[in-house]
Amino acid sequence: MTRAPAKYAQYFADFQSLTQGPGAAAPSWLQDIRDNAWSRFAATGFPTARRGNERWKYTNVRPIAKEDFGLPKNTAPSNGSKTLLPSYQLDTPTVHDLVYVDGIYSPQLSSPATSGVTAASLALAAVENSPGLESHMAQYAPSDDGFTALNTAFLHDGAYVHVADGHPEKPVVRVSYLTTKGTDPKVTYPRTLVVAGTNTDVTVVESYAGPADSVYFTNAVTEISVADGATVDHYRLLMEGAQAFHVGTSRVKQHKDSSFSSASFILGTALARNDMEVLMDAPGAFCSLNGLYLTTDNQHIDNLISIDHAQPDCTSRLNYKGILDGKSRAVFGGTVMVRRDAQRSDAEQADKNLILSTQAEVDSKPSLLIYADDVKCSHGATAGHIDADTLFYLRSRGLDLGAASRMLIHAFAGEIIDTVKPEPLRDYLDTTFSAAIPDKNIPIGAAR
Repeated sequence: MTRAPAKYAQYFADFQSLTQGPGAAAPSWLQDIRDNAWSRFAATGFPTARRGNERWKYTNVRPIAKEDFGLPKNTAPSNGSKTLLPSYQLDTPTVHDLVYVDGIYSPQLSSPATSGVTAASLALAAVENSPGLESHMAQYAPSDDGFTALNTAFLHDGAYVHVADGHPEKPVVRVSYLTTKGTDPKVTYPRTLVVAGTNTDVTVVESYAGPADSVYFTNAVTEISVADGATVDHYRLLMEGAQAFHVGTSRVKQHKDSSFSSASFILGTALARNDMEVLMDAPGAFCSLNGLYLTTDNQHIDNLISIDHAQPDCTSRLNYKGILDGKSRAVFGGTVMVRRDAQRSDAEQADKNLILSTQAEVDSKPSLLIYADDVKCSHGATAGHIDADTLFYLRSRGLDLGAASRMLIHAFAGEIIDTVKPEPLRDYLDTTFSAAIPDKNIPIGAAR
């Protein structure tokens, strides 16, 4: 077993305890995946050196690297974690809940899946050798990054969602990862694998939450495979505590005539990273990626989004919006690649930011890499303040300055929230973001 440098001694000790304890029951193929990933992490560590590292140029992960995060030792009872769950209900009989408390599956808070749909604990699915698990696990998110490698090394529990080919229903699976309050800095490694079979339709809501007054680290990896003619609607709710660190890596592979739509929502969190890559690997694929984030105080949120048009006749839409206040900082890196044989590609990309403070900052870098000649592509980025003329118009209709400002900020966010299809989830997000909008009397740049 490869040892890690002394500064990663805590991770090495936890890795040994996992492989010799609860992880020892895993099949040999999974143990091999973990061992290879650990060797990779031991060799590379965290990406703390940013010079020459474009992917981490604007985000400093030293606060994560210098802390001794350990596996949770005393997990609170599952029932005591209910208050952390998102408070919305979906009125459909095909809703399945998978809830994890401090990285461990909670049967008390979860609900079983019906025939034709697997929605289960990853640890149990591995022991039972669930169909499709071995052929898909760790196939889309390689251990080419220190965070991904570390998550894969600790691959034990998580969510496995599999919809059988031709399944007629449209299941909704809610995957909730909850971190409880603790005195010592702890880390969890959520792992989610979604496999949508041929001509299926599934909605996955992936949420993360934790206490506001605890320091903890969530290192999450999500892999999604969308088969021929399949449709996946994916929602990612990142609502961690104000002292939390979160690094999320998502990898998606699309097949012929498939559709993948994702919406990411980020609130809270001291430092957050949303790294998503979508590979459109067959003709006729459609992809829509939307995102909304609101920052305040000294928060740092980094969205690194990539769409790869690898085959012809594919369509993609990328639209992210940020609202920044206080001394917060946001990073957006959006890349759309159109490969040489990906003729007739149609791609649009936009990043828009609303700055509410003189000390907030956003680094936006949208880019197109086009190697085909028959394409329709566009991209753009904006960052600005509340429009003075629009604000003046609302005030002339009787609204005070604060109410007018909140109305405009809410409208700015509404474009992304309105992409959410389930109405109860859309209403929940609208209420949550409305409550988080800063109470600004005179938005910077908008005063008359």
